[in-house]
Amino acid sequence: MATTSDSVREIFKGLGRLLGLARSLYSPDQEETLMKLTLSALILGISLFSGAAHLNAQVRTDYDHSANFATYKTYSWLIVQAGDSLWNDRLKQDVDAQLASKGWTKTESGGDAMVSAFRSTQNEQTLQTFYDGFGGGWRWRGFGGGDGLATTTTEVTKVGNVVVDIFDAKSQKLLWRGKDSDDLSSNADKNVQKLQKDINDMFKHFPPT
Repeated sequence: MATTSDSVREIFKGLGRLLGLARSLYSPDQEETLMKLTLSALILGISLFSGAAHLNAQVRTDYDHSANFATYKTYSWLIVQAGDSLWNDRLKQDVDAQLASKGWTKTESGGDAMVSAFRSTQNEQTLQTFYDGFGGGWRWRGFGGGDGLATTTTEVTKVGNVVVDIFDAKSQKLLWRGKDSDDLSSNADKNVQKLQKDINDMFKHFPPT
């Protein structure tokens, strides 16, 4: 599967090929136009790189390094809270599937460990700047001047946050925590797939050894 870095690398390769073609077509007296084209490509590449990085899920985990995870074989749910019953069930099923794949068995009560999971959504504002004419306040004098302006727009992106905690049932001490933050789509089915993938990534190295 292609990673974000692979995709960005291909983007810049494509931009490089386009610039090479442009240089072969433009004459020396059109240097100003070529310089503007080069700057446009650079800005586009940076924008695409930022967008690709932002879309990448941020999964982080931490755990009690003194805990012996080999002694834990069963677990029970403490609480799951994801906004509504549909997402409660989806989050719980995804965590159950991962723990089962690690050899842990779910019990209604009395497990060696207790699991809690929370999901919330929030809106994040990101600023994106686009250059029109490569002049104006930025004063690109080396490229022949111009009266263009830098236009900054604000975009609101909905982000889903998930936290999964695993406690020792007897001591109630936190053993492991997984945190995930990912951009959400307007398509519910895509968000279900995102959740499943992110929970899978969260438990990729569980239990710690």
